[in-house]
Amino acid sequence: MSLGNIEQHHFRRVCSKYATGITIVTVIDSNGVPHGLTVNSFTSVSLAPPLVLFCLDKRTSILNHFRLETRFAVNVLHEEQKDLSTCFARTGYDRFQGLAWRRGETGPPVLPEVLATLECQVTQLVEAGDHIVVIGEAVHATWREGQPLIYYNSSYQGLK
Repeated sequence: MSLGNIEQHHFRRVCSKYATGITIVTVIDSNGVPHGLTVNSFTSVSLAPPLVLFCLDKRTSILNHFRLETRFAVNVLHEEQKDLSTCFARTGYDRFQGLAWRRGETGPPVLPEVLATLECQVTQLVEAGDHIVVIGEAVHATWREGQPLIYYNSSYQGLK
């Protein structure tokens, strides 16, 4: 049941007033090929157990690689990684081409020089409108000092 009729462009514009960090979520498919995409719909959910979530459009091809127990990584971008975010936001080519990535401790692709990485295992997939909410339990984490890349008002920002 829908309570309102907010036009999509208006809704998107209002949501752009909420600042978010930028992540790249990565996964390895059954053939060992890495996949990833830029995600700003990421948040922590629980401390015990340590759960996180992110949202994927049902139309994105990477969705097929997320199933229960799949291992994935959330790579939190550093303020100097705007180009990496832009690269993983585009479609139609190998986003990992020329990128020096490595497998994380639990298997998913980890990107170089990121601010933090959470390696997770999918525990739930929840349908929500035109997206799937992917919930995962963090099983390994690393971080370093630095400033995050921020997305606000439909553009990249840094902390000032």
